[in-house]
Amino acid sequence: MPDARQTLTHRRRMLVLAICCMSLLIVSLDNTVLNVALPSMAKDFDATLSGMQWTIDAYTLVLAALLMLAGSTADRIGRRKVFKIGLTVFTVASVACSLAPTLESLVAFRMLQAVGGSMLNPVAMSIITNTFTDPRERARAIGVWGGVVGISMAAGPLVGGLLVDSVGWRSIFWINLPVGLAALLLTIRYVPESRAPKARRPDPVGQLLIITLLGSLTYAIIEAPDAGWTSVRILLFAALAAASLIGILLYEPRREEPLIDLRFFHSAPFSGATVIAVCGFAALGGFLFLSTLYLQDVRGLDALHAGLWMLPMAAMTLVCAPLSGRLVGSRGPRLPLLVAGVMMTASGVLFAAFDAETSNVTLFIGYVLFGIGFGFVNAPITNTAVSGMPRAQAGVAAAVASTSRQIGQTLGVAVIGAVLASGVAESSYAKSFVEASRSCWWIIAGCGLAVLLLGALTSGHWARETARRTAERLENAEDAAVTRAATGS
Repeated sequence: MPDARQTLTHRRRMLVLAICCMSLLIVSLDNTVLNVALPSMAKDFDATLSGMQWTIDAYTLVLAALLMLAGSTADRIGRRKVFKIGLTVFTVASVACSLAPTLESLVAFRMLQAVGGSMLNPVAMSIITNTFTDPRERARAIGVWGGVVGISMAAGPLVGGLLVDSVGWRSIFWINLPVGLAALLLTIRYVPESRAPKARRPDPVGQLLIITLLGSLTYAIIEAPDAGWTSVRILLFAALAAASLIGILLYEPRREEPLIDLRFFHSAPFSGATVIAVCGFAALGGFLFLSTLYLQDVRGLDALHAGLWMLPMAAMTLVCAPLSGRLVGSRGPRLPLLVAGVMMTASGVLFAAFDAETSNVTLFIGYVLFGIGFGFVNAPITNTAVSGMPRAQAGVAAAVASTSRQIGQTLGVAVIGAVLASGVAESSYAKSFVEASRSCWWIIAGCGLAVLLLGALTSGHWARETARRTAERLENAEDAAVTRAATGS
C-alpha cells in the first residue's frame, strides 16, 4: 500500500488532526460529564458508593484491558477501519446508556461504550504519529491533542450540569451522538488508511491475562470495604490478580510477537512515562470523584453550580495543555513534568493538611493548582511514549501510554472510593466526609510527588541513552524478524 502521508497537504493533515481530536473529545467529555451526574444517578438507582464507582470504573477498566489489542489490531488490519468501527460502537452504546433502566444495565452499556472507546484514542494517536512525521510538528500536534482534554474538562462540568439540572442525567449521553456521527462521516471522507509494515499477530493468552489482572484487582479494591479486606472473596480476587501479573511477566517475553513488548520498558523515559501516566490519571480520577461528592452531597450544590466550582481546574488544564505541548517540542519533557509534579503535589497537600475544601478561597486555589499540574502532565507522557520507538509499532507504543492512563484512572477511583468508604459514616455522611477524605488527598499528593520525582529521574542524559539503546535493539530485532520471514527460516 502506498504511504498516504506523502500526498497529504498541510491543510489535510490539520483536518486529520481535527477528526482525531473529535474522537478524543467525546471520550473525554463522556467521563467529565458523568462525574457531575453521579449523585443524580445514585438517587435514581438508589446506588451505593461502590455502585457509583462501578459506573466509572466499568468503562475505564474495559478500556484499559482492550487498548493494546485495539492498537495492534489497527496496525495489522488498518487504522482507519478500526477507527470507524470504534466511532460506530461508541455512538450506539451512548444511546443505549441513555435508555438504561437499571444500574446494572447502565454498567453493562458503559462496558460496551468502552469497547468502542478502546478503538479510538490509541488508534487516533497512531494516525497522528503516522501523519505528522516531523518531531517538532508531531509534538505540536500532540499538544493540540492534549488541549482537547482541557476543552472536555472545561465543557464537561458546565454542559453536564446544565443537562442534568434541566433535562436529567440521561441526556448527558445524547451529546455523543452528533459528534460521533460527524467524526464518522469525516473519517470516511478524509482520513487515509494506514497499516504497520509488520504488525504483531494476535496474542489471546496475553489479552486474557491482562483482562483477568485488571478486572480482579479492581473488583478486590472496590468491594473490599463492604466485603471486608480479609474476606475469602477479596483474598481470592487479589490472589488471582497476582497470579495474572506473574503470568504476564513469564509468558509475554517468550512470545516472538507479544501483546505487551516488555522490551519497551528497558527505556527509562518510556517506563517513566508509563508510571507517570498511572499516577497522574489516578490523581485525576480520585480528584474528580472526591470533588463531585463533596460539592453536591456535602455542600448541597446542584449539578450546574458544582460544575461551575470545578471550572477553575478545567480552565487551567485547557490553558496549560497546549503550552506543555510547545515546551515538549522546543525543550523536551523535563520542565513540563516538573511543573506538573510540583503543582499536583501542592494541591493534594493543600486539601490534606489544610482542609482546603472548607474555605472558598483555598478550594479555588486547590482547583487552580491541580488544573495547572494536570494540564502540563499529558503532552510529555504521550510524546515520550511514541518518540524513539519504531514507527511500525506506533499503535502499540501509543496504546501502552493510553492503557496506563486508563489503569491510573480506574485505580484512582477504586482506591479513593475504597478509602473514603472505609472512613465515612453513613449516619453522618456530610459531617464525616472531610475527615474521611483527608487520607484520600494524601494519596493524591503522593501521586503528584511520584510525577515530580520520576519526571526528574527519567528525563536526563542517562535516561535518553537507555531510550536510544532500546530503540536500536527493537529495530534490529524487527529487521531480523523481517529477514527470517523473507528467507523462510
